[in-house]
Amino acid sequence: MMKEIFKNIDTETFDRMFSDDDKCLEYLANQKWKKGYVCKKCGNKNFCRGKTLFSRRCTRCKYDESATAHTLFHRCKMPISKAFRIIFLVCNKNEISINDISRQIDIRIMTCWKFKQKIIDCLQENKSIIS
Repeated sequence: MMKEIFKNIDTETFDRMFSDDDKCLEYLANQKWKKGYVCKKCGNKNFCRGKTLFSRRCTRCKYDESATAHTLFHRCKMPISKAFRIIFLVCNKNEISINDISRQIDIRIMTCWKFKQKIIDCLQENKSIIS
């Protein structure tokens, strides 16, 4: 799903849309729950604001789910804006090297490689990055 979004925008538009972590999290939350919230623990559809920015908390069982939970970004150690940048680069420049990605976003090569592999696995399995 993100591949189509990132294929249709240029670098300037990407930079404007996803300039910081808050914008990335907001976009992720909107995509994740665009069909409505359903608690992963109890199935309840009612929620309130969670403990962290753009998270949702079930009003029945109090389960707090972040926007990144159960997505490609789950337990991602780098800033989400940098993770979005890696996806953008991989989707727009298929043959981009790990060294180029590492240099552009100032993240260790191995970290870039691991995240790129997660992206490629998602794309090959034709799974949504946000599910």
